[in-house]
Amino acid sequence: MKKLFRMSQTDNLRSIDLLFSNPVLLSALFSWGLAQFIKVVITLVRGRPEGVGGTFVMFLWKTGGMPSSHSSAIVAVTTAVGFIDGLKSSLFAVMAVLTVIIIRDALGVRHSAGVQARALNQLGIQLKRKKIAEFKLVKEVNGHTFPEVAVGAMLGFFIAVAFCKL
Repeated sequence: MKKLFRMSQTDNLRSIDLLFSNPVLLSALFSWGLAQFIKVVITLVRGRPEGVGGTFVMFLWKTGGMPSSHSSAIVAVTTAVGFIDGLKSSLFAVMAVLTVIIIRDALGVRHSAGVQARALNQLGIQLKRKKIAEFKLVKEVNGHTFPEVAVGAMLGFFIAVAFCKL
């Protein structure tokens, strides 16, 4: 029984090779990484560097901004699945639905929550300055504007096409 679950080093390397030659995974990772890299470059060009550590954290975790890495990654996955499994496949249908949900969330819910959080923080700061009430800042969620989502989606689409067709 133990032998069934043991893999040789060759099998492990073959599995890793197959994993990193998967166009769906490569499309998602590359489109997300490129979108995050573009955000960092835009921030640095605008003259708001956060030091090496801050830049690294921004690359890994920053949400919001141009382009949307959420949209880029999900559109890349959906596009790659469409190329590999076909537009009539159940997996493509599931991915298309998830894509709409994620993009809708990025545009609507997260963007609205961020706008509301900024307004609450401004109001709370004013109340605290006037010593009317104590206030602790709420987290401002960074949603996306339509252009940010559209550019992210186009980035994901073209990256997936490149990984699936080249």
